[in-house]
Amino acid sequence: MTSTERAAEGAGRARQGEVFRAGVLGRRPRVPVGVDALERRARRAMSARAWAYVAGGAGAGLTMAANRAAFARWSIVPRMLAGSTSRDLGVELFGRRLPTPLLLSPIGAAALAHPDSDRLAASAAAALGIPFVISSQGCCPMEDVAAAMGTGPRWYQLYWSTDDQLVDSMIARAEAIGCDALVVTVDTTMLGWRPEDLTLGSLPFSQGIGIAQYTSDPRFQQVVAERLAAPREPTAPVRVTPAAVRSLLSLTRAHPGRFADNLRSPVPRAAVEAFLDIYSNPGLGWDDLATLRRRTRLPVLVKGILHPDDARLAVEAGASGVVVSNHGGRQVDGAVASLDALPAVREAVGPDTVVVLDSGVRTGADVLKALALGADAVGIGRPWVYGLAVAGREGVREVLANLVAELELTMGLSGVSSVRSAGPELLRQG
Repeated sequence: MTSTERAAEGAGRARQGEVFRAGVLGRRPRVPVGVDALERRARRAMSARAWAYVAGGAGAGLTMAANRAAFARWSIVPRMLAGSTSRDLGVELFGRRLPTPLLLSPIGAAALAHPDSDRLAASAAAALGIPFVISSQGCCPMEDVAAAMGTGPRWYQLYWSTDDQLVDSMIARAEAIGCDALVVTVDTTMLGWRPEDLTLGSLPFSQGIGIAQYTSDPRFQQVVAERLAAPREPTAPVRVTPAAVRSLLSLTRAHPGRFADNLRSPVPRAAVEAFLDIYSNPGLGWDDLATLRRRTRLPVLVKGILHPDDARLAVEAGASGVVVSNHGGRQVDGAVASLDALPAVREAVGPDTVVVLDSGVRTGADVLKALALGADAVGIGRPWVYGLAVAGREGVREVLANLVAELELTMGLSGVSSVRSAGPELLRQG
């Protein structure tokens, strides 16, 4: 079948045909198609520390549950005999035409799931034309991620450090690698209370996992050098335990350079200490955000918005868009579900501001519901990490291909010819 024939056939039927043709030969998808089966397989593939960090949430997990319950409360009311043989999934964001309304949300410390996490996931996204949002807490320098993507679309997610020169350095690097947008995450100025990680005493950053954007940054390297040069109070000797040795090996392995050199150097440990001291800024305010208008030429989205007043303040501060997100339920336990917050945020910012929805999205039907309630695009988080853990790059590709296929089929079966035409009249609540 030619590419033209496949396009006419639609992404959903094409994906079904790919899977079923392989099934005739006895081959099943490497990645489970169902949501629950995918999570079970990923859990088996991941270590206890990795699963706690990726799948865990804040407190009792009420916000994670609320995210899924919010999607369940909205029902699609299909319309029949639309008389259309094809669906247009394309959207335009910040001057770039994209084939689908999906993007890969930023996930920190994804090397817990696969050692080459960022490059593999970015490459899979690029192959499908889906934007990859490079995480500040990534495990690979953004320049290497961009190289793995070729001309694929990429955005950069910024955690606002207490060091303003570091903020500017990160922004300049994001511009240099051709990012289409800057996503400023504002809901993680402090880590939420995450029982799964706390029970294991596990914070990946303290072992050098997820700080590659920092150790590759010239300003951060200067901060570490200044830290090592400054007089320091004597510290008590560290008790040598097997866990301490494993941590030392981890941060030595994660740091740029030769392992043997790093093992003898004080720099890897100093880098982790410097990162933990400066990576987040609890004092961040709207006035800080407004300075981005003169600090970058990139359009700015503010991620972590749930209240309509905050959405208005973000636009007043110069943002071109907002990401309606509760961080996948990882920050505030008992917070409002992202989908429940979406309609009011859309109303607050009007039709011209880009609105992205993430948190709790698991299926193509979820994507369509978010679009109908006002999102221009939808971020996928945990599912791509699960696919990565199960089957690397191919796992990410299959997860994304399945989401696109289900979205296209759901649109066709519901009488929706394009994502732009999906509105609240498609849905019924309750």
